[in-house]
Amino acid sequence: MITLYGAGANFGVPEVSPYVTKTEVHLRMAGLPYVKEAAMPQLSPKGQLPWLDDDGELIADSHFIRLHLEKKYAVDFDEGLSLAERAQAWAIERMVENHFGWTLAHVRWLIPENYAKGPAQFFAALPPALQEDMRRDIQGRVAENIRATGVGRHSEAEILSLGVRSLAALSALLGAKPFLMGCRPSGVDAVAFGMLAGLMAPYFDAPIRERAMSFGNLVAYVDRMMAGVYPEFDWAPLAPARETMAA
Repeated sequence: MITLYGAGANFGVPEVSPYVTKTEVHLRMAGLPYVKEAAMPQLSPKGQLPWLDDDGELIADSHFIRLHLEKKYAVDFDEGLSLAERAQAWAIERMVENHFGWTLAHVRWLIPENYAKGPAQFFAALPPALQEDMRRDIQGRVAENIRATGVGRHSEAEILSLGVRSLAALSALLGAKPFLMGCRPSGVDAVAFGMLAGLMAPYFDAPIRERAMSFGNLVAYVDRMMAGVYPEFDWAPLAPARETMAA
């Protein structure tokens, strides 16, 4: 039995964490049965989500979970890709996770209105006397992490320009293809979809979301992935029907 530990549905997406989304999409792509449990990051072996319990074997971090699934279940999420294409997929994954992902964190955690209706609500079950202290403490830690990556050292305009450049790169790489590496989804689609869906879901307002919605092929891509991977989720398509069909 595989148990996936994540944050759960919220903020207009089936899974709050794009990294948990990545793992959940990989499980669904592989056709592996699993159950999902909500958990706090500090309970993980690495202090972060996701982690997996696979018949008593604990695997933390979405990348190492992927390697575990590929090895144990003989799955190749990049089946059909050449060595050069696999390298390109890895480069895209690093851009999305290690750089662009901090743009999404900035949107959720450091825009006051978004934080108030989003991550701040994680602490609503705590005693009132503790809630504000926890909210300030955790928000401060996230801000430090964003600054440590370099993204948080820039102005709002500069962060926006970096995010848009990554969006433009993803849009150019996707082109008219249904998926990033061609006609069938591969491992990197789980990564890109998780980040883009988290940004485009109409729960949070931010200039970067407005710019993201201007990339028609990326919008249609998110709708396509959502319909294919989470057909049970109540998702209102972002792209006009004609655009989704034409992409």
